[in-house]
Amino acid sequence: MSLHLIKLAVGIRDLDHLTEVQAGRAHRTDGRSIVPVYTRRVPKRGEEILASGSIYWVIRGSVLARQRVLAIDTGVDEEGESYCTLSLDAELVPTVPTAHRPFQGWRYLDPQAAPKDLADAGGQGDELPPHLAAELRSLGLL
Repeated sequence: MSLHLIKLAVGIRDLDHLTEVQAGRAHRTDGRSIVPVYTRRVPKRGEEILASGSIYWVIRGSVLARQRVLAIDTGVDEEGESYCTLSLDAELVPTVPTAHRPFQGWRYLDPQAAPKDLADAGGQGDELPPHLAAELRSLGLL
């Protein structure tokens, strides 16, 4: 059974901005575009994540997209601190916007709790302009 991660996209304004930032970090490996994401903690349940898991991005208080996790690697920086590299598929898949509170680092996300992909939502998640979605969230309507 697969497992997902959820992480805040700190400093990111909207989905287009996340795409732009990641384009600058992406590189090609084995004919595939990969986006590296660095974190201090290594997921202990890595095998479950690699079995078709994704990372879900919280942008300005809402889960708006996901990316497939392709690899989990570890390393040590110049200061002797260990770190983890999550290699993500460069394709961002929009999800049904789902409110989420802020948190630090990343968390595990059970597949049952994961937002549906926008394309599979059956019309229930037409994308709103970011400013309108933010206003509706602030009013408690989204």
